[in-house]
Amino acid sequence: MVSGGYDHVVETRELKYFVAVAEELHFGRAAQRLAMAQPPLSRAIQQLERRLGVVLLHRTARAVALTEAGSVLLREARAALDAVEAAERRTRRAAAGSPGVVLATKAGAAGELLSRLLDAYAAEPGAVAVEVLLCGPGEQEGLLRDGRADVALLQRPFDTTAGLDTEELYTEQQVVVLPAGHPLADRPHVSMAEVTALTDLPLPRWPRRDGGCPDGPGPQVRDHTQLFQLIALGRACAVVPESLRAHLRDGHATVPVPDAPAVTTVIAWPPHSRSRAVADLVRTATRL
Repeated sequence: MVSGGYDHVVETRELKYFVAVAEELHFGRAAQRLAMAQPPLSRAIQQLERRLGVVLLHRTARAVALTEAGSVLLREARAALDAVEAAERRTRRAAAGSPGVVLATKAGAAGELLSRLLDAYAAEPGAVAVEVLLCGPGEQEGLLRDGRADVALLQRPFDTTAGLDTEELYTEQQVVVLPAGHPLADRPHVSMAEVTALTDLPLPRWPRRDGGCPDGPGPQVRDHTQLFQLIALGRACAVVPESLRAHLRDGHATVPVPDAPAVTTVIAWPPHSRSRAVADLVRTATRL
């Protein structure tokens, strides 16, 4: 349960109901998603509004829309539900006697740093086993928030670190990866406008955390291996951190993109973590 004051307690069940309605913006679809009937769902949302003393949803015969208060509660409810789920997962892991620390990182990213970090931490007194989860783009943040990972290597601005404790490790510029022999491959640098204007080499579309994929002409990709194969075939280009050059083979060319946003790699962990192993791992990372 989440306390809203001495006299108002919001139940986790109510937050789940509200998030479903707020995301679907349709009571029928939300009820189907929750595997329940629509009338009790509507009553639960009305009861939540009365308890909080605010209107969360504007309802008409044709549409449902969030109020400003509803938008705030949606953001806070998601964070609260993530925290509850993470607590449950970590408790079950502790009960199962799972030792060590679980570190999540994007496959192919920060490879040299990760290797140095694991070696340096293993040499520390009291070091525990570190299980590494290699993820697709954006997945490591979700694993950290829902308790399947204890610590993660994230990259801003691609990953969201709001609500997490972080330490910055290093910042790097970005390059565009092109098929070898492309007319832009011999340029000393290109702009983002030039990259986005390459209609013959569209930028890729990465899956979102909700499972969807942005609209656009570019191919849908799941990982960098697939992406780099498509680039070598002349089907796409991509703007990536310059450290990914180490994973390229013949068939690729890279050109700096000075006006692309710099990428900062951070080590992140939940703010409520009390794990000494996590603290030691973070300390080792910042020292490196």
